[in-house]
Amino acid sequence: MALPFFSRGSSTIADRCKSDPATKLRLRYAPYYHAMQAQQGTTVRLKDRDMIMLASNDYLGLSFHPKVLEAGQAALRKWGSSPTGARVSNGSRAYHIELEEKLAAFLGKEACHIHAAGYLSCLSGVAAFAQKGDFILADKNIHSCLWDGIRLSSAEVERFSHNNAADLRAVATSLPANAAKMMVVEGVYSMEGHIADLPGLLAASGEHQCFNVLDDAHGFGVLGRQGRGTADHFGLTDKVDIICGSMSKALASTGGFVAGDRDYIEYLRTHGKHTIFSASLSASQAAVASAALDILQTEPEHLERLWTNTRRYTAMLQSLGLDTWGSETPAVPVVIGDKARAYAFWQALLEKGVFTVMSIAPAVPPGKDLIRTAISAGHTDAQLDQIAEAMAYAKKRA
Repeated sequence: MALPFFSRGSSTIADRCKSDPATKLRLRYAPYYHAMQAQQGTTVRLKDRDMIMLASNDYLGLSFHPKVLEAGQAALRKWGSSPTGARVSNGSRAYHIELEEKLAAFLGKEACHIHAAGYLSCLSGVAAFAQKGDFILADKNIHSCLWDGIRLSSAEVERFSHNNAADLRAVATSLPANAAKMMVVEGVYSMEGHIADLPGLLAASGEHQCFNVLDDAHGFGVLGRQGRGTADHFGLTDKVDIICGSMSKALASTGGFVAGDRDYIEYLRTHGKHTIFSASLSASQAAVASAALDILQTEPEHLERLWTNTRRYTAMLQSLGLDTWGSETPAVPVVIGDKARAYAFWQALLEKGVFTVMSIAPAVPPGKDLIRTAISAGHTDAQLDQIAEAMAYAKKRA
């Protein structure tokens, strides 16, 4: 999450750093960059206090699963700590190929390429394919990694209203008919918890021969059969050109992936400088992701528990009269609507032993200042009871 303010126009870089309002806000409120002293599942230790983590993207609670830990440890002993190079030169290993083939098969695509960061995968999933003279039609609420990919592509960008297929169609109709076009959307919008209207968006973009890119970082492992993601959820996998995402969420690892037709992935590997010059994923993190991917397909109870917890949590927030922005997923915002009240709400939750993240304008639209929360399959009934008490307390305090 980006910090909420950015300074402009300072005479020197040093002056800019010293006068930046985002820095002053952090020093005043200190809601960011907390370093946990310890972690065990959904419990973290902060300033010598055990707290419930309610802001993690470990949706399936696999980060301490015995099979996941064993796989990572075994790979570390076998392959060492790092491949120390880029895939194109000396850094490619057999475990990269194995994980790519598993991910491609799971997602229903011909091929896949993995990167050492999810941000890099989603950036590359745009920048490697679009170029100067193309038009990119982007949902105005897409993640920063996609905006960076758009900027690096040098293509022209046209924004359309969030999750609005009719507006996408209108914007696409206004562009030159013979120009190459790309649509960029997310499967699940993590700030809002919204699921993309993929059927409507693909229908509208298809009328204008748009190449389409779906960032499914928060849909992968959460939606679809066994967690195959948003495209699978709608039965539209074959209609999506590129599916990219992160392995740091449902797969409890780090790194990211880009999946699509084999021609598309080979194009990425030969034209995407962010892929060509990037160091490759370590063996331990690849093994962790691979083990987690196996668990998705053999232990359905984790996904079932995630949705049981999500329904209970969302119902609890609604019973308190809290605004969840219409979230349909385990990414559940609590919209406060005012910066000062959002901070008071966040601080009150912290007092009651619940760790969350505060997001305020302009990181969110004006009047949508909120507390970002995320539910995990790892949350216990006792923790959900404590969270309910903390939310009631925070509502009174804010």
